[in-house]
Order: sequence, then structure tokens, then C-alpha cells
Amino acid sequence: MIAPSRVDSLPDSQRIVITGIGLTSPNGNDWPTYRQALLEKQSGVKPYEIRYFGATLAGVCDFDSLRYQSKKEIRRGTRAGSIGIYAASEAVRHSGLDWDRVERSRVGIYIGVTEHGNVETENEIYQIKGFDYDTSVWSHHHNPRTVANNPAGEIALNMGITGPHYTIGAACAAGNAGLIQGAQMLRLDECDVALAGGTSESIHTFGIFASFNSQNALASHDDPSKASRPFDRDRNGIVVAEGSCIYVLERFSDAKRRGAEIYGELVGYAINTDATDFVLPNPQRQAECVALALRRAGLEADDIDIVSTHATGTSSGDAQECLALRQVFGNCKSVRINNTKSFIGHAMGAAGALELAGNLPSFTDGVVHPTINVDHLDPECDLPGLVTNEPVEMAGVDYILNNSFGMLGINSVVIIRRV
Repeated sequence: MIAPSRVDSLPDSQRIVITGIGLTSPNGNDWPTYRQALLEKQSGVKPYEIRYFGATLAGVCDFDSLRYQSKKEIRRGTRAGSIGIYAASEAVRHSGLDWDRVERSRVGIYIGVTEHGNVETENEIYQIKGFDYDTSVWSHHHNPRTVANNPAGEIALNMGITGPHYTIGAACAAGNAGLIQGAQMLRLDECDVALAGGTSESIHTFGIFASFNSQNALASHDDPSKASRPFDRDRNGIVVAEGSCIYVLERFSDAKRRGAEIYGELVGYAINTDATDFVLPNPQRQAECVALALRRAGLEADDIDIVSTHATGTSSGDAQECLALRQVFGNCKSVRINNTKSFIGHAMGAAGALELAGNLPSFTDGVVHPTINVDHLDPECDLPGLVTNEPVEMAGVDYILNNSFGMLGINSVVIIRRV
């Protein structure tokens, strides 16, 4: 029997459910393929080279960009927009919505991003370098490519959506933040369908690699598939990845009315801020964010079956999150804890949304995907219930808690329930 949540007392018009999932990731371009790769321990990290920085490793997507866009649209737009268009279109297709009959002015788009515009700016500067920095050859597409609302705006243009659209700049907490914003707007009756999640094109900017490298926080390994290794004693940093995961969110009343298949219900969420450092996390604030999400959901820590961690593979970040999780889940006997970045790297603004998608099938199959590449578990990361290297079967999964944290101390947590 599923433990009751506070949303049980709400009318169906205030309950928010997931009815569609679209994604592209370094190890899969649709939800079933992505999940299967996680269960089969298939990494999506590969050798990668980018100008100025040189050879490195990255999580690279290989989706069919022409499935939903023309070549002209791709040239005019951005990689983040293209990734988002693919994921949003796949999500709508997966939802079973009769898209031709959906009132587009009642569709909202809420896309989390870590950063946007760096890729396009670097590209333009690289181009004008060949013209002795003559700015007259600067592309007239630059401004619409780099405005902060671009990924959501490109989705709106491509799909003919005339409802509200904007991006949520929440660093690496942005995937969760997109979901939270979508749910809030549905509850406020600002839209009837929300396309919500996150997108990232970060691997196409050399600056992000150079910056992490200067922090001694960029992962390296002779075997690319083993480079991303959260919780392992020998972890040495982040593998940068691109990707997108966008959900169709609806009110429970609307989803029931059209007979939609429901993949989970958003029952709790929280966002808070460390307010202590630009980069270093604060485990106390992280623990408070998790506790707040539980309290808002009306749940106890023991009610959670799977905790999806944020851990990126940095020595300090992983250990700090583990401190936070021990505060909340240290006495829980049945909770299982895993990490998805070990497979695909850190997809920045898309990370939280992709990681949640990797765990949602557990509601149906009862299997918890592992954290791979944990050859020597760091004692500071030795959490009760940590699933390493092999999948684990559970008697049932009712609640998943998804952590997603970011620079400048932003923390986000969402809790999803089986329906």
C-alpha cells in the first residue's frame, strides 16, 4: 500500500502528473533505450575534442536533429534549441495528446538551463577572427540565439505554441526547477499542458572545459567509460555532457478525462540557497532542502524508496552531499540510493530531469539502476542503501526523491509518486 501524501487531500485539478517523457542523452535517444542502457551498465562518455582546449572526454548526443527541424532551422538556431525541440516533440508524441486539437495558447514551456549563449558567442568570435575581428561580419542571428529565453523560445516557434514560454536559469538545479515551475503554472491555471524539464549544450563551449580544468575538477581516465565515477575513492572530476529531458505535465483531472497513461505524480518539491560560496556546497542547506520537500509532501524519510543523487564526481561535492543525505536518511532501512551521472556525465541544466527519467521506470519494474565505476568506495561516501555496480530489485517502488544542486548554492529537490 502506498503511503499517503499531502496531495491526497487536494482536488484532482490541483494534482500534477507526468503523462509524457521525451529525451536525448549520451546513451539513448528515447526513454526505453536510455533506461535499458542504465540497467545494462552502458556508459555514454566518449573521447571528444574541442578547439583551443583540445582532447578531453564528454557525454555526446547523437539524436536525429532532422526529425523535427529542417536544415535551415538548424543553421539559424542553436544546439540547445535543437536538443530541446527534439525532446519536447518526443514528449508530446509519447503523451498521446491529440496535438492537432490542443489549444496552443494554453500550452506553457518551462525549460531549465545552466547557461545559454556561451557557445554562440565563442563561435562568432572564432569566425570574426578570420576577418581581423571585423564586426560587420557578425551574424544577425546572434541576438535571438543568445537571449536567455532562447531554448524555450525555439521550442515555441517550432511547435506553434503561443502560451507562456521562458527558461529557468538555475545552474545545475535547473532540470528540477523546470518541473517545479511547470507544476506551479498548472496549479495557477496559467496553462493546461506544461512542457517542463531541462536542456544543455554545454559541451560545445571550450570555456566550460577550461574552467573546470583550472579548478582541477575535470575528469580524466584512460577508459572514457570509467571517467565519471561519483563516490569512488579515485574520482577526479566532472565529465561534461549535453542532453535534454522534457516532460508533459498535466492536471490529474485532465489526464484522467482523456484516459492518459500516467508515469508519476509530483507530490513534493523544494528550492533553497546555501548563501555561503560560489562553488562549494553546503551540506546543511542541502539537507534542509530535502527535509522541506518531504515536509511539503507530508512524507517521512522512510517513505522514500529511491534517492537519485546529484553527485558529480568531485571530491568535495560528493562527500558534502553524502553528509546531507546521512542527516535525512541515515536511519532508513529500506531506501536505495543511486547516481546517473556515472553513466552519462553531467548534463548541467538537463541533469536533474534526465536523472529522474532514468529512475521513473522503477515504479513498474521494481529495479534500481546502479551507480557504475565504484571500484573503491570512498569511506566518506559509504551511504546505507547505496546501489553500486549492479542493479538491485525491490519488492516495490512508490516514491522517488530526486536531488539536483548547482553553483552559487542553489538546491532543488522533487518527489514523484507512483500512480
